[in-house]
Amino acid sequence: MNETQEPPGQRPDERLDRLQRRLAQFAAARGWEPYHTPKNLAVALSVEAAELVEIFQWLTPEQSAKVMEKPETAHRVADEVADVLAYLLQFCEVLGVDVLDALAAKIERNELRFPVPGPPTPNRHSSE
Repeated sequence: MNETQEPPGQRPDERLDRLQRRLAQFAAARGWEPYHTPKNLAVALSVEAAELVEIFQWLTPEQSAKVMEKPETAHRVADEVADVLAYLLQFCEVLGVDVLDALAAKIERNELRFPVPGPPTPNRHSSE
Protein backbone atom coordinates (compact mmCIF):
# COMPACT_ATOMS: atom_id res chain seq x y z
CA MET A 1 0.00 0.00 0.00
CA ASN A 2 1.48 3.35 -1.00
CA GLU A 3 1.11 6.67 0.87
CA THR A 4 -1.97 7.75 -1.07
CA GLN A 5 -3.93 4.57 -0.43
CA GLU A 6 -6.00 4.08 2.69
CA PRO A 7 -6.32 0.76 4.53
CA PRO A 8 -9.27 -1.28 3.26
CA GLY A 9 -12.35 -1.40 5.46
CA GLN A 10 -11.52 1.80 7.32
CA ARG A 11 -14.56 3.81 8.48
CA PRO A 12 -14.89 7.27 6.90
CA ASP A 13 -14.33 9.06 10.23
CA GLU A 14 -11.19 6.98 10.88
CA ARG A 15 -9.97 7.80 7.38
CA LEU A 16 -10.61 11.50 7.96
CA ASP A 17 -8.73 11.39 11.29
CA ARG A 18 -5.81 9.61 9.62
CA LEU A 19 -5.63 12.18 6.82
CA GLN A 20 -5.84 15.01 9.36
CA ARG A 21 -2.91 13.50 11.27
CA ARG A 22 -0.92 13.16 8.04
CA LEU A 23 -1.51 16.84 7.29
CA ALA A 24 -0.33 17.80 10.79
CA GLN A 25 2.76 15.60 10.44
CA PHE A 26 3.49 17.06 7.00
CA ALA A 27 3.40 20.61 8.41
CA ALA A 28 5.38 19.68 11.54
CA ALA A 29 8.14 17.98 9.54
CA ARG A 30 8.64 21.23 7.64
CA GLY A 31 8.39 23.52 10.66
CA TRP A 32 5.26 25.21 9.37
CA GLU A 33 3.25 25.17 12.63
CA PRO A 34 4.09 28.81 13.53
CA TYR A 35 2.44 29.87 10.26
CA HIS A 36 -0.62 27.68 10.70
CA THR A 37 -2.61 30.21 12.70
CA PRO A 38 -6.39 30.34 12.40
CA LYS A 39 -6.14 33.59 10.42
CA ASN A 40 -3.54 32.26 7.98
CA LEU A 41 -5.38 29.00 7.47
CA ALA A 42 -8.70 30.80 6.92
CA VAL A 43 -7.05 33.04 4.31
CA ALA A 44 -5.41 30.05 2.60
CA LEU A 45 -8.76 28.22 2.60
CA SER A 46 -10.40 31.22 0.95
CA VAL A 47 -7.68 31.44 -1.70
CA GLU A 48 -8.00 27.74 -2.54
CA ALA A 49 -11.80 28.02 -2.71
CA ALA A 50 -11.35 30.94 -5.12
CA GLU A 51 -9.07 28.78 -7.28
CA LEU A 52 -11.86 26.19 -7.43
CA VAL A 53 -14.37 28.89 -8.39
CA GLU A 54 -12.00 30.12 -11.11
CA ILE A 55 -12.38 26.82 -12.97
CA PHE A 56 -16.13 27.45 -13.27
CA GLN A 57 -16.05 31.23 -13.67
CA TRP A 58 -17.10 31.57 -17.30
CA LEU A 59 -18.82 28.23 -17.83
CA THR A 60 -22.50 27.87 -18.52
CA PRO A 61 -24.48 25.73 -16.08
CA GLU A 62 -24.46 22.95 -18.68
CA GLN A 63 -20.68 23.16 -19.15
CA SER A 64 -20.09 23.23 -15.40
CA ALA A 65 -22.07 19.99 -14.99
CA LYS A 66 -19.64 18.28 -17.41
CA VAL A 67 -16.26 19.41 -16.02
CA MET A 68 -15.39 15.94 -14.78
CA GLU A 69 -15.74 14.48 -18.29
CA LYS A 70 -12.48 16.08 -19.45
CA PRO A 71 -9.42 14.57 -17.76
CA GLU A 72 -7.46 17.84 -17.60
CA THR A 73 -10.36 19.73 -16.02
CA ALA A 74 -11.28 16.83 -13.74
CA HIS A 75 -7.70 16.77 -12.47
CA ARG A 76 -7.77 20.52 -11.74
CA VAL A 77 -11.11 20.24 -9.92
CA ALA A 78 -9.90 17.29 -7.83
CA ASP A 79 -6.67 19.13 -6.93
CA GLU A 80 -8.52 22.26 -5.82
CA VAL A 81 -11.07 20.24 -3.85
CA ALA A 82 -8.16 18.51 -2.11
CA ASP A 83 -6.53 21.87 -1.34
CA VAL A 84 -9.77 23.26 0.10
CA LEU A 85 -10.31 20.17 2.24
CA ALA A 86 -6.68 20.12 3.41
CA TYR A 87 -6.83 23.71 4.62
CA LEU A 88 -10.24 23.17 6.22
CA LEU A 89 -8.97 20.12 8.11
CA GLN A 90 -5.85 21.98 9.24
CA PHE A 91 -8.00 24.93 10.34
CA CYS A 92 -10.22 22.58 12.36
CA GLU A 93 -7.19 20.86 13.87
CA VAL A 94 -5.71 24.17 15.07
CA LEU A 95 -9.00 25.31 16.61
CA GLY A 96 -10.09 21.93 17.97
CA VAL A 97 -13.22 21.72 15.80
CA ASP A 98 -14.47 18.22 15.06
CA VAL A 99 -15.46 18.74 11.44
CA LEU A 100 -17.90 15.81 11.33
CA ASP A 101 -19.65 16.84 14.55
CA ALA A 102 -19.85 20.44 13.32
CA LEU A 103 -21.37 19.32 10.03
CA ALA A 104 -23.89 17.03 11.71
CA ALA A 105 -24.96 19.82 14.08
CA LYS A 106 -25.30 22.27 11.19
CA ILE A 107 -27.46 19.85 9.19
CA GLU A 108 -29.70 19.36 12.22
CA ARG A 109 -30.09 23.14 12.68
CA ASN A 110 -30.87 23.56 8.97
CA GLU A 111 -33.48 20.80 9.09
CA LEU A 112 -35.24 22.71 11.88
CA ARG A 113 -34.75 26.08 10.20
CA PHE A 114 -35.95 24.92 6.78
CA PRO A 115 -38.63 22.27 7.34
CA VAL A 116 -40.03 20.49 4.31
CA PRO A 117 -43.38 22.23 3.62
CA GLY A 118 -44.99 19.28 1.92
CA PRO A 119 -44.15 16.74 -0.72
CA PRO A 120 -40.68 17.48 -2.12
CA THR A 121 -40.75 19.37 -5.40
CA PRO A 122 -38.01 18.66 -7.95
CA ASN A 123 -35.78 21.64 -8.76
CA ARG A 124 -37.10 23.69 -5.84
CA HIS A 125 -34.54 25.83 -4.04
CA SER A 126 -34.75 26.97 -0.41
CA SER A 127 -34.78 30.62 -1.55
CA GLU A 128 -38.12 30.19 -3.36
